[in-house]
Amino acid sequence: MVSQSAGAGASTYLAESSDLAEIVDLVAALGARGVAVPSASPALVDADGRRVELPRPVFEALRQVVTAMATGQGVTIAPHNAMLTTQEAADFLGISRPTLVRLLVDGAIPYEMRGRHRRVMLAHLLDYLDHARAARRLVLEEMVREGEDAGLYDLDPTAPPRTA
Repeated sequence: MVSQSAGAGASTYLAESSDLAEIVDLVAALGARGVAVPSASPALVDADGRRVELPRPVFEALRQVVTAMATGQGVTIAPHNAMLTTQEAADFLGISRPTLVRLLVDGAIPYEMRGRHRRVMLAHLLDYLDHARAARRLVLEEMVREGEDAGLYDLDPTAPPRTA
C-alpha cells in the first residue's frame, strides 16, 4: 500500500495491484463474520481513478457491445426515436429497399413523410421485427402440432421406407 498525505492529518491509501487479492480476501472474511460489506457494483473507472457506478441495464448493454466487438462484429448504437431513410431501414431489416417500401405502403410499418422522402423510426422497425418473430414462432408451433397429429414424430427413422 502506498500512503499519500492529503493535508490536515488525512491520508490517502492506494492499493498496489499485488495487494488486490489480499484486499478481496479481507472483504470476503469480513462479510463471512457478518460485517456489513458493500457489494461490488459495476462501474467505469477512468485513467485518473474516478469511478462512475453503472445501473445494471447499462452494464448489460456494455457487456453485449464488448462481446460483439470481441467476435469482430460491428455495433451500432442509436436511440429508438432515430429516423432512418428507407435504404437505412431496408439495410437494418436485411431486405431490399423496394420490399421495405411495399411494407410501408401496405401499412406493416409506420412511416413519416419528410418532404418527398419517407422516414422510418427505429422503434417501429424493432416492433416489426418482434411481431414478425412472434408470427414465425406461431406458424412453427402449428406445423409441429400438425406433424404430431399426423404421427410424423412416431416414425422410426431407421426403418426402411414404406412402399405403396
